[in-house]
Amino acid sequence: AIVIIAINPGRQFSQARNAQRWNDVNAVLNAIHQYAVDNNGSVPAAIDSTPTNIGSAGADKNLCALLSPTYVSSMPFDPTNGSFTSCAAYNTNYRVSKDATTGRVTVAAPSAELSVTISVSR
Repeated sequence: AIVIIAINPGRQFSQARNAQRWNDVNAVLNAIHQYAVDNNGSVPAAIDSTPTNIGSAGADKNLCALLSPTYVSSMPFDPTNGSFTSCAAYNTNYRVSKDATTGRVTVAAPSAELSVTISVSR
């Protein structure tokens, strides 16, 4: 029993998924930053102050055509409940918003595990 507790494969899988989420959030934020660099400092117009899912559904922020494949090869998605088949049908399960005062863009992973908060702003 002590060996199982020490190894704890469930926790290790959760940590690995969180590491993937950190990489994905940074990849999306870097792609948005590169888009802004190429567009005179303007981030995609769809990004506003409301944290909204990045995806192709009606209420989502559809950033795929603006970012992929120029700034990111394909849209990253959450390892447990996101999906990407094409820009026509995807759900990253990551959220994006822009601070109305500072203009800083934040990308977050709301499905992070182990009580970890994954959110990066730039």
